[in-house]
This record gives sequence, structure tokens and C-alpha cells, in this order.
Amino acid sequence: MTVSTSNFLGHWQIERTIDDVLSQSGAVFAGTASISRNIPHWIYAEVGTLTMAGSKPMMAERQYLWRPDENGFDIFFSDERFFHRLTLSGQTQAAHWCDPDQYDVIYDFTDFPQWKSTWRVTGPRKNYVMHSMFSRA
Repeated sequence: MTVSTSNFLGHWQIERTIDDVLSQSGAVFAGTASISRNIPHWIYAEVGTLTMAGSKPMMAERQYLWRPDENGFDIFFSDERFFHRLTLSGQTQAAHWCDPDQYDVIYDFTDFPQWKSTWRVTGPRKNYVMHSMFSRA
């Protein structure tokens, strides 16, 4: 299947694990994301339950702005600061420097419409890997 930006519109189930190297603990997020068309950005909004080791489950949510073009998306934080570029190909990489932390991601679209992202975050007080699996809701 050729992946185009319009294939992302709609609702997605998310299963996410977070493995924290520093604390040697983990967390699990289960929820949904909706991607809706808006001008000039699309709205990516996710909500779900975050369960961290030794803590009660809590509600978690976040929102990003996606600006589509023919090759993918420029992704922005909700305050419109640029975050990273998502290029639509089988596997693609992106990075974001947020002083003093480095965020590196690999997106995998080889099994689309199921897709995944793997974030590696490192810094003076951060060292974790976050795996997210997306499937149609």
C-alpha cells in the first residue's frame, strides 16, 4: 500500500511502552489518537491511560499540529514551535534537540495501516526508549 497523508485522518488505537534506563522501570500507555483536518494544520490529539511502575494509573493527553504536504508532515508542538519532519516512506528517521536533551525517532510504515514509532531520548537526566504501535480504531 502506498501511504499518503490522507491515510492518517481518523481514529487510531495506541499501545505504548516506555522503558526508562535510569530508573530501570517502565510505563505503559493505552489510548486513542484522532487526526482531523484543520487549516493550515491538522490536529493530532491523543488521550489514554498511563500506568507507571509503583503508581496509580492516570489520564494522559497531548496534542500536536501536523502540516501535510505531498511527502509527509511537518509536526509542531501545540504552541506552533517546530518539532520534527515525518517523511512517508517504509522507515524514516527524525530528530529534535530540546536543550539539553536529544530526541531521536524511527517511524516504520512497512505494515501500514499498522505503523509504529520508536523514540530514544537521552540527556543529563533522561535516558528512555518509547515504543508506540498504532492501528486503526
